[in-house]
Amino acid sequence: MSDTAAAATDGHINGYRSKGYRTYVLLVLMVVYTLNFIDRNLIGVLAEPIITTFNLSDTQFGLLASWPFALFYAVMGLPIAIAADRFNRVNIIVICIVLWSVMTALCGIAAGFITLMLFRIGVAVGEAGCTPPANSIIGDYYPAKSRATALGIYSMGVTLGGVLAYLFGGPIAAISGADFEVFLNSVGVGGLFSGIEWSTVEGWRIAFVVIGLPGVLIGLLLMLTIKEPPRGYSDPPGSQSLLRSSTKETFKELASKPSFWWMAMGAALVAFVGYGLFTFQIPFLMREHGLGVREASVNYGAPLSAVAAVGTFLGGYLTDKFSSRFSTAVAIIPAIGLLLAVPLYIFAFYSTNLTVLFITWALAAVCHYAYLGAQYNIGQGVVSARSRATAIAILLIIVSIIGNGIGPQFVGIMSDVFTGANLGGTDLSVGICAAGEGLTEAQVASCAAAKSSGLKQSISVTTLWFIVAAFCFYMSSRHLKNDLVAKVETA
Repeated sequence: MSDTAAAATDGHINGYRSKGYRTYVLLVLMVVYTLNFIDRNLIGVLAEPIITTFNLSDTQFGLLASWPFALFYAVMGLPIAIAADRFNRVNIIVICIVLWSVMTALCGIAAGFITLMLFRIGVAVGEAGCTPPANSIIGDYYPAKSRATALGIYSMGVTLGGVLAYLFGGPIAAISGADFEVFLNSVGVGGLFSGIEWSTVEGWRIAFVVIGLPGVLIGLLLMLTIKEPPRGYSDPPGSQSLLRSSTKETFKELASKPSFWWMAMGAALVAFVGYGLFTFQIPFLMREHGLGVREASVNYGAPLSAVAAVGTFLGGYLTDKFSSRFSTAVAIIPAIGLLLAVPLYIFAFYSTNLTVLFITWALAAVCHYAYLGAQYNIGQGVVSARSRATAIAILLIIVSIIGNGIGPQFVGIMSDVFTGANLGGTDLSVGICAAGEGLTEAQVASCAAAKSSGLKQSISVTTLWFIVAAFCFYMSSRHLKNDLVAKVETA
């Protein structure tokens, strides 16, 4: 069916293809997005072992997890999105899945700080091609009245990816190379790796390889089972031009949409906090509460990410529920959630009881992640069908540069600043503590206490940026009614 013929159907009421197939497509795309965030966030789960292996300060690790990844993610995102507005979107996603999966596996053989950074850049290039074409595909499968829920489900990949990164990354990182060799021999494939001296292989390296490579199979599943939908199929007939837009045209379209720019800044600030917290969550739990990497990941990291996924879905559900009465609910709900998250997060960080910490952190995560579906719903809702992928790419560039690009680096720098202040009056410094050479037992203890308090203070200060983000979503709501192109159909 041609794009023109598709536009003449009742797709704006029923969507593309059968409900069952639409659901299958949505779930597969959610799996892809989940995989995207498993591989992206794995470095945060493995943070403390990597810091120990390469003797890094928090500032150095913040650099490793921040702008080099974000810069290439942003630079590659726009040309890939432009291609997605012109060529087969399913094939583009498949190519990108294979690239980021292989690069994730290569992180496990990094010889040092620089090589690990280079492989992470490779991950960024691949992952840049996931969300813009996927959002565009969902927009063509689902009518406007159902997109908030569909995008909320798709966006659960962010938090579900965090869950699986914790559930697999933490336990695998706790395995010694010798134990992994025993496992390989037990399943009959040890001979294939006989040239490796497993006793010298660290668990975090194994985690990158084991978790990275299966993505190639997911790419194959997508290629064989997902059909490329006609562009604009699920929009009202005659409401939008289906000619492909240029980047210049998309910017021109967005120039008159202040709701988009306010939302983009709000989403970027939420990502700024979110990436910063995620990157240093496991180090915080290990330093402040004495947990091992496996215990911190499985008992706290994974459950908290699962709860955050509930917040993502709840945000989309509440938006669909209240949008018929409040046309700006898609922006107001995130604003309220972010304001509630601030005191909850800070209370959790300063709790000495792990049960209280978990409960308050979980409530904060639900409030925090209710915004995710909203950023995509607004991002594609204020532009025509021909510009959706490019508009989402522009949004992700802003979010990536400010959020992923600065957030972890900010937390790392502030952690070292506070750590240095906590070490004031001693002969110790952040650099001496990071090197860890020739220190007495008392000095080691002083370094550990200063680093723990410094990181706690840093993530607490970072959380305050949610207040500014909430204001941005509120300002977006004030312009949203006039800016929306894809009006919610009630039929």
